[in-house]
Amino acid sequence: MTVVVGYIATPEGRAAVDEAAREASRRGARLVVVNAAAEDAYVDKALARQDDLDRLRRWLEDNGVEHEIRQPDAGRSPADEIVTTGEELTAELIVIGLRRRSRVGKFLLGSTAQLILLNADCPVLAVKAEG
Repeated sequence: MTVVVGYIATPEGRAAVDEAAREASRRGARLVVVNAAAEDAYVDKALARQDDLDRLRRWLEDNGVEHEIRQPDAGRSPADEIVTTGEELTAELIVIGLRRRSRVGKFLLGSTAQLILLNADCPVLAVKAEG
């Protein structure tokens, strides 16, 4: 069994990983963390730095969560990477973090969360960061 989580180094991304780790532990599942950049982006704030990934890896290990961290570079959007990973692994759950955005922001940039919710073959759990 597998739980997939979309991760970016923000409070929303951390909330998603925290909840995904709880779900994976509760279900006896392996956790697969996906951190993907926007398609064809050479620099993207969503792409976690190595020190962020090292901290995340240590936290998961310290909490006894069986895991894998993926940072794919296939040129797909983050939503496509997360959905495709879920399909390839026959995930039983995908977890994503949500942040509040303006209507204009959603219109201009699209919504990764919306694409995941609409295209995933398995249930999707959306969480918000505290505060």
